[in-house]
Amino acid sequence: MQFVEKFAVPIWILAVVGVMVVLNFAATLFAPILLAVVLGVVLSPVSDLMDRFGLPRGLSAFSTLAITLLVIAVMLFLLEPVLTTAINRAPVIWYELRETVEMAQSALRGLEEAGEEVADALGSENAGAPTEEAVVVPSATEALLYAPGYAARVMIFIGTLYFFLLSRDEVYAYIEKLDRGLTGGDMREAEKQVSRYFLTITIINASFGALVSVMLAIMGMPFPIVWGFLAALANFILYLGPPMFAVCLLVGGIVAFDGPLSFAPAVIYVVANMIEGQFVTPSLVGRTMDVNPLLVFLSLVVWLWMWGPVGGIIAIPLLVWVLALRDRYKVAVV
Repeated sequence: MQFVEKFAVPIWILAVVGVMVVLNFAATLFAPILLAVVLGVVLSPVSDLMDRFGLPRGLSAFSTLAITLLVIAVMLFLLEPVLTTAINRAPVIWYELRETVEMAQSALRGLEEAGEEVADALGSENAGAPTEEAVVVPSATEALLYAPGYAARVMIFIGTLYFFLLSRDEVYAYIEKLDRGLTGGDMREAEKQVSRYFLTITIINASFGALVSVMLAIMGMPFPIVWGFLAALANFILYLGPPMFAVCLLVGGIVAFDGPLSFAPAVIYVVANMIEGQFVTPSLVGRTMDVNPLLVFLSLVVWLWMWGPVGGIIAIPLLVWVLALRDRYKVAVV
């Protein structure tokens, strides 16, 4: 017994590391499943609302799934023209960035060697008008080879989301039988907490995205609505999303404007994001979720490392759900 107690913590560490390795290795299978479960928890109030109207459970689950897929399809439809334009203008963007770097090199006279390395990395020896050859587009054969894998992930996601919405009461009842510390009511309350958090964050990010769109439109930035939409999406990835979007906006400003005005969109966004992050979100979300910032950051880093963008999407809702269940488990045990 003393031996087990002495090595309890290392065993738990090994167990956590083992789970992470398995999740990373089998990301193709587990990523769409966990994404669907987390999204099902977030969408549970929608399904419950349809149940209150007397709809059969199967129909309410299907309606919730259909609404979700419709929203995703609309988002992709709105983004498609911008992505196509960005791909077509990639040589121009690359050329503008190279010119900006060359200007910075000429300003920093004491860094000749570093300047030569940057120039070589950007292909300064072949300077000239931008060409379409700089864009590497997957061939039709490559697209056909990857299509079945992506189609399988989409089907796993859709199937898991539908059946979770359809049978989550049975799932909670089964978990309740396994562990008497948690009841179905506790898990439903945790659902409500996650949904409340996600709804609050969605309203804040949508308002922030609209504000960014208005500010960029006043400046004359191309595609201000799309930039605002992307700013709202980036805000869902705490700590890491805004800096990445600021870099993208800096590139967009360099392409769209000349001189010091090129940095204005990124600067305006950073200032607005700091105001939102320091005053708006803490006052509205702080009452709903009180989580150690270090825990949030580490959760984001781990999930992004394992599953990329999918991990960034599920990291915070999953953390809120787990912490809510933990708190209810403690109350039930006491």
